[in-house]
Amino acid sequence: MLDSVQLTLMMGPVIATPVPSNVLDCLSSVEVHIVDVGASGFELTFMIDKQSPLQLLFLLTGGRPILFMRCILVATVNGVANVLIDGVITKNQITPGDQGANWALKLTGSDLTALMDQSVWSGFPFPACPREARIALIIAKYALFGILPIIIPSLLFDVSLPILNIPSQQGTDLEYIRQLADEVGYVFYISAGPVAGTNTAYWGPQVKIGPIQPALAGDMDAYSNVESLHFSFDQDKCRIPLVYTYVQQIGLSIPIPIPPIDPLQPPLGAVPPIPTNLLPPDLVSYRNDASKLSIPQAIMMGLAAGAESSEVVTCTGGLDVTRYGGVLNARQLVGLRGAGPAFDGLYYVKSVTHKIKRGEYKQDFTLTRNGLVSTVNTVNL
Repeated sequence: MLDSVQLTLMMGPVIATPVPSNVLDCLSSVEVHIVDVGASGFELTFMIDKQSPLQLLFLLTGGRPILFMRCILVATVNGVANVLIDGVITKNQITPGDQGANWALKLTGSDLTALMDQSVWSGFPFPACPREARIALIIAKYALFGILPIIIPSLLFDVSLPILNIPSQQGTDLEYIRQLADEVGYVFYISAGPVAGTNTAYWGPQVKIGPIQPALAGDMDAYSNVESLHFSFDQDKCRIPLVYTYVQQIGLSIPIPIPPIDPLQPPLGAVPPIPTNLLPPDLVSYRNDASKLSIPQAIMMGLAAGAESSEVVTCTGGLDVTRYGGVLNARQLVGLRGAGPAFDGLYYVKSVTHKIKRGEYKQDFTLTRNGLVSTVNTVNL
């Protein structure tokens, strides 16, 4: 059980500072949605009166979000600070109250990837730069926002001579980074924390190993710490990626079936699903341009696609943080018990949604794994 929960709201252009107490008193509800890959977002709802400085700020900006208005949310649970999100406001919405009621001001925003998707830099050259160097140079432009890069080198280290070819950027910074990640089967996301004002920009393979969070318990009477659990098993989702790669020496395209095996995403279920495309005509290439790829690149992209398709077990549910005793974090592993032998065990937390009101802190979550039946005998309590 929780002893205390404290929410800290920090706002400001570029550098966010704690808001005054009168602004925090107007805060009615907070919702933060965190996903493992892609952009996370948040929504703040303020109940304000006609003379509130928040309403005046809304009118002075013409209803438009202030460019680079940064917002940081920190939930301190039992003395442990959890940075829920660090982002920028992208949308304002105000709803007048009826019969003297307060007005509702909603501020909607996204994580700091929104800043990377503002300007198009198509044609910007990167002479003699591998993918990793290009990523580092792009992320360095956002160091002012406390973004620190974690770049995992890929197996495809190719640097062309500037006299032969100079790679150039296509689209915005975010679009180009994701394009480079897709070329080698990697992912890109920005994670807030570990302390307020700092962020981690991760470019590398999707990792589903590491520390295990305290177990979720369902249908266990006094030991239950979740409010609901729903399971689904989608056998049709599991498919073997098939890539055709062209071998110039023999002038033929060779089919390469990629098994759903990834050392960075070990089996979390003891009974793996059976692929549904073992034979033609179902066994077809998963990408139309796969024949143009090199063999290492085709294999890396195929491994990523195979690992994603093997996530056939999905669990959705909700919990009360005061009952769970802490905050459930996305992009990590968590144990689950009380669901029976088919669904007990370890899961990967794919997404979480924080829903905070005065006197209430709840979370919705989505868990996934690649098989039935637990691979471990016990889970962390």
